[in-house]
Amino acid sequence: MFKTNVPPDPKEVAAIEARRNREKERQSRVFNVRTRVMGVDVEALNSQVEEQKLRETTERSKEAAYGTTQVQYDVVAQMLEKEEAERNRRLSKKIQEFREQKQQLKKKCEFDPWDPFRLWMKYPAPLRDNDPYCGAASLQYFPGENLDRARCPRMQQEQFRYNLERQLQEQQQARANETCIDMLSDQLRLAMDIRATQMVKLEESCRMAMMSATANANKAQAAEMAEQQRRERQRQQEANLMEIQSLVSSNLLSENPQVAQNPVAPHRVLPYYWTGMTPEQRAAIRRVQEAQRREKEAQRQAEQALDSEWESQAVNLAQAAMELEEQEKELCAEFRRGLGSFNQQLAEEQKAQQNYLNAIIYINKPTAQYYLQYNTSSR
Repeated sequence: MFKTNVPPDPKEVAAIEARRNREKERQSRVFNVRTRVMGVDVEALNSQVEEQKLRETTERSKEAAYGTTQVQYDVVAQMLEKEEAERNRRLSKKIQEFREQKQQLKKKCEFDPWDPFRLWMKYPAPLRDNDPYCGAASLQYFPGENLDRARCPRMQQEQFRYNLERQLQEQQQARANETCIDMLSDQLRLAMDIRATQMVKLEESCRMAMMSATANANKAQAAEMAEQQRRERQRQQEANLMEIQSLVSSNLLSENPQVAQNPVAPHRVLPYYWTGMTPEQRAAIRRVQEAQRREKEAQRQAEQALDSEWESQAVNLAQAAMELEEQEKELCAEFRRGLGSFNQQLAEEQKAQQNYLNAIIYINKPTAQYYLQYNTSSR
């Protein structure tokens, strides 16, 4: 069984009420003669065009500021890349100079692995046992055969002094390189700080310019909205004055019935000028209503007479049907009585015939010997 008293959904009721309110507001806006505008609103279109131009100007100023910032960032990045490339070039140059000065071929202790006979062909053949170009592996002299034994300590001291001076030079050069690298790093950090300060100043100036442009745009938009509201109020006042003047000078308040007559169709009236019917029109309507009432009463009486006639005919038909039904019942009872007597007579005849057959025709019943003899003869 379905429930018919279910309360409505509050959300659905709220949605329906909101749609109804929106429709009422729309109708009040559309059908209000004071605010309705026929054709195109040129002022609204001009204000929209001005707003679009102001929006485009603001966007272009933002894009220009962004482009200036990007150019500055690109310049700073290029400067940093140039400084990095210059620093790498100086470092590569110093490494190459160090290799040329400190890592010469004559100061190496091993052979070139790709050309092991290079040093042999570079120096001349040994001329004596104490040849400085012949080492212990040259097989030119052996221990105990050194003729310059007295010069060995002095040569070792000279070699030690040479190695010490070379180490001192290397340390001084390393300290000088570190000092130079620190100075370049300080200069780079100082340049980066100066560039960052400049970028902050540029960003601040761009932000101030954007804020100023936005403030000017807001002021212009506020002034434009104020001017538009002023024009709207002035137009509303003019419309009110015109409406009051038209009401005072028109026939609406004088209740002139000729004003409500439609010039195109005289039998129709103008709803917004019609103030009511005249006594003659009301009397004519009352006469027409009275004639309609009498006609309706006569029609009702004719319908009642017709209904009573139909009811009498229905009663007569019902009585005739009842009489026919009683006659049909009597005929059926008579038919059943005749059929019963016929069946009883037929049953007596069949019984007499059966008694005749049993008493006269079927008195000689065959015995078992008859059946046995019949079966033998058939074989």
